[in-house]
Parts: sequence; structure tokens; C-alpha cells
Amino acid sequence: MSLVKEFREFVGSGNVIDLAVAVLAAGAIGTILKSFVDEMIIPLTGLMGKVSWSDSYIVLKGDIPAGKALAEARKIDGSVILGYGQFLTTALNTLLIVFAVFMVVKAINAMKKKQAEEAAEAPPPAPAAQEVLLTEIRDLLKSK
Repeated sequence: MSLVKEFREFVGSGNVIDLAVAVLAAGAIGTILKSFVDEMIIPLTGLMGKVSWSDSYIVLKGDIPAGKALAEARKIDGSVILGYGQFLTTALNTLLIVFAVFMVVKAINAMKKKQAEEAAEAPPPAPAAQEVLLTEIRDLLKSK
């Protein structure tokens, strides 16, 4: 079997298409969750003092005037700066996004569990009137 033919069969299979749709959906949901965290959650961290720690740093060597932005401080010759703020901001954003995904998955699983319980509890549907009539006719014919 040629490599091209195998590739066509692979791409044409339902699993690959399902995977492609899942990747696209995950990308879209990731964008929504990132926006939610950036625009709704991170501003709430401002209640703790700072909205963003991206300009937070420690001067290891050199003389940097107080309050200077990280990008400007790094331009000063002879200075060695440990810029921990961007790392903290990225780590916090990532943790919040992962927590948001966890909460979404938890809600979806709860809905699925509830639907499964309702389906298990639901009695089987009553037979249609035609089926009841046909059953009665069959039983009458058997008894004769």
C-alpha cells in the first residue's frame, strides 16, 4: 500500500477529524479562559496591592533609581537585575487558567452524572397504541 494512500485513509478516518475539531475547540476555549483570567480575575488581585507584578525586580548589582520600570532599568550599564515579577504574573495566570478549566470540567462532569442518573431512573416509555392493539390481536389469535 502506498504511503499516500495510507495517509489519505488516516486523514479520512473519523478519529482524525474528531481530534482536529477538539484541538480547534480547545484553542478557542483557551482564548476565552485566558481573557476571563486577564480581564476578570487578575484585576481582583489588585485588591491585594498590585494589579501586575511584571515590573517587580531586585537589583543584584548596580545603582537603579527607585520606581524605574524594569525595561528601563535593564538598559543601565553595569546593572544586574533579577526580574521576578513577570515570572510571578505568568505563574499566577497559568494557575488561574488551570483552575478555571478544572471548574468547567467539574461542572460538565456533574451535568453528565445528573443526566445519567435521570436516564437510569426514567421508566421505559409506554408502547404506542398501535403496538398495544397488535399485541392484543396476537394474543387473541394464539388463544384460538
